[in-house]
Amino acid sequence: MRRWAGKIARRWLLLFHRWAGIATALFFALWIGSGLVMLYVPFPALTPPERLARLAPIAWGDVAVAPDAALPAGGVAGVPAAFDLEMRGAEPVYRITGRDGARATISGRTGTRLGPVDAEAALRLAAGEWPGARVEPVERDQWTVTARYDPLRPFHKVALGDPAGTELYVSQVTGEIALDTTRSERAWNWLGSVPHWIYLTPLRARAELWRTVLLWLSGLAALGALSGLTIGIWRLRLRRRYARGTVTPYRGLARWHHLFGLVGGLGLGAFILSGWISMNPNRWFASSAPPGGMSTAYVGTPGAIGVDVRRLSKLAGPDARAVRFTAIGGRWWLIAEAPGSLCAVAPDGGPGPDAATLAEAAAAAIPEGHLRAARQIVDYDSYWYPHGVDPRPLPVLRLRFDDPAATWLHIDPRDGTILQRLDRSGRINRWLFDAPHRLDLPFLTGRPALRDAAQWVLNLLAAGIALTGLVAGWRRLGRSFRSVAR
Repeated sequence: MRRWAGKIARRWLLLFHRWAGIATALFFALWIGSGLVMLYVPFPALTPPERLARLAPIAWGDVAVAPDAALPAGGVAGVPAAFDLEMRGAEPVYRITGRDGARATISGRTGTRLGPVDAEAALRLAAGEWPGARVEPVERDQWTVTARYDPLRPFHKVALGDPAGTELYVSQVTGEIALDTTRSERAWNWLGSVPHWIYLTPLRARAELWRTVLLWLSGLAALGALSGLTIGIWRLRLRRRYARGTVTPYRGLARWHHLFGLVGGLGLGAFILSGWISMNPNRWFASSAPPGGMSTAYVGTPGAIGVDVRRLSKLAGPDARAVRFTAIGGRWWLIAEAPGSLCAVAPDGGPGPDAATLAEAAAAAIPEGHLRAARQIVDYDSYWYPHGVDPRPLPVLRLRFDDPAATWLHIDPRDGTILQRLDRSGRINRWLFDAPHRLDLPFLTGRPALRDAAQWVLNLLAAGIALTGLVAGWRRLGRSFRSVAR
């Protein structure tokens, strides 16, 4: 009976692997090839340095409204999530973001709330010296598909007509440049992020539907890969070999599929299974962004900023392109930014927040636990490391708490920004997803060339599995269709 049951189980395992492979082989090939592209070309985004580079130095002679007067005009309840002073074309403006994501733009000259930006103004703000620029309205497209852009919709897309094929997305709501893309980025992403994440606009615009599709598709693919690895090991013979001394019973293309699977199957299985885990099945893993309640408690309840325009200009300096007003632990701080520099000061001219201030504010944000360790991280380690082409800043302040979630916070000591919340589930996810999927392994940290080489070797082996499986599946379908036709 046991022998009969084992025979039936093996038969069903073979059938499942065959048809799961036929159903998902094309996706395997797409995921592998696109993953290699993503090593070098990320999804388009306006990075903080890029955004800062596009801003003109603040024209302090045109700033007539103090931040304490601008803030009420924004109509934001409580302490804003973001409060900045920068230039919008030739006009200084205060940009205010509420905790609910609502945006307001206040004139630094008059203190009045500025309305939507039309196409002509967007062209003037984005194009500058490019006379051949064109503008068109965009509600949502391939590069602005995610929900993070919702508060800024709709956009004016301005094509500069420059040699790089640059396109800038200007928010009609605020007039700020929210995204830039180039012809090269767009082309490579059609071979990289778009097929890898199945970022088709009609699907990705429906976040839960997209997540559900990816969960089921990657789950089926993971089971197909793991079943293939099981079969590959089961059919391998190293001692009592098959005829002609071979270790595999298969011939032709199936033989190569088996051999590629034996060498690269573990890597492919780990890659696909970790991809499924990245979709956070059953919401097992907490977000790395601090939740709203934690952020609110971290900023505290500050009073007035208490700085007039004249003093503000002196504190920020003549070259500042943006000034952020940041509340931490019930106090305001001014963060003056210029390309390549960042300076944090108190409104009275004192130094920016120190580690003790940041730790005290963070402790107030996690009332169910106590601060157990605080350490400044000056080198990358197993839990703070660069993500591919996106390097993370150093040093960072790591705070460890003994709350039920065993929370760690990584905070930028320069300006007090909470860069990452990492609870127990997040640290587990780091090893279940980042390690096998991105090869973010301790011995590869700081060695990008070695990491890339390992990625190429594993992906080429996986490509051998996927392509031989794809051809074998096509042949199997052809034979099935011909038999039905007869």
